[in-house]
Amino acid sequence: AIECTPKRIVLLGKTGSGKSHLASTIFGPDVFASYHCPKSGTQKVQAETKCVNGRSMTLIDTPGFFDTERCEEQLKPEIVRCTTECAPGPHVFLIVLKVDRFTRQEQHVITKIREYFSDDALNYSVVVFTHGDDLQEGMTIEEFVSQNENLSDLVKRCGSRCHVFDNKHWNNNQHNNYRNNQFQLEALLQTIDTMVMENNGSFYTNNFLQYVEDRIVKYEENIRDDRVNSTPAEIRAEAKSLVFDEVWIQLAGAATGALLGALFGVMALAEAVMKLVKNPSEMIKRVKSSISTLGPVAPAA
Repeated sequence: AIECTPKRIVLLGKTGSGKSHLASTIFGPDVFASYHCPKSGTQKVQAETKCVNGRSMTLIDTPGFFDTERCEEQLKPEIVRCTTECAPGPHVFLIVLKVDRFTRQEQHVITKIREYFSDDALNYSVVVFTHGDDLQEGMTIEEFVSQNENLSDLVKRCGSRCHVFDNKHWNNNQHNNYRNNQFQLEALLQTIDTMVMENNGSFYTNNFLQYVEDRIVKYEENIRDDRVNSTPAEIRAEAKSLVFDEVWIQLAGAATGALLGALFGVMALAEAVMKLVKNPSEMIKRVKSSISTLGPVAPAA
């Protein structure tokens, strides 16, 4: 039987880690292709829903939130957009890393994850490696992880959940089950099923995500009264767009780190962000200081 309520799955990682290729491996090559720039990776948060192996899921592809070189003013609205897309919270975070020599950049990603991810968020996380063909012949991803202490620590904090894919070489590998994307996909989906069950069927959430969801539900009620012929999906999409506009205006002046911490459950950062969204006088100051950064974002209706 196909699940009715999609599991919300957020893909995270630095630019070039293979997030969009992983999304294409899971959903098929055409679903995310139009949103991906070959030179610089995913530029904006994109969410798509599809049924895979009898499971309904919404994949939320993100820009490189942990990149050192990406402009913060470009990242901040996308962090807010990720929040509205995954509200009231994701069932799974997929932390995407490459099978590669562990460079300073990779260490930076893990440092950022440790900084911004609460232990609770890691309970809903799976580490997924791309470029699996770079594994030594016969080596498993667990053996690769064990070679690096920092990597091993991250995977352990994610419940020792890790998988590996290769979008170029493993698509039709009939000779080796392990080096086969379909084998790895089913293993990943089973890991997600088990993790959700161990979390009592719940999803990750926090005060900030719940606040965003409450605003979405409120807008849905208003839209539903005016648009009797709109589908629930259309109403939800419009409500999310309006809430994005509202919350972005409130938080445009917040630091990128505060937004990441609020999304991933760092208590002090989440509380600071909640004060901003619930303090009207502070909001007015933020609006005045952020008008120049809004760009194409339309004001809330």
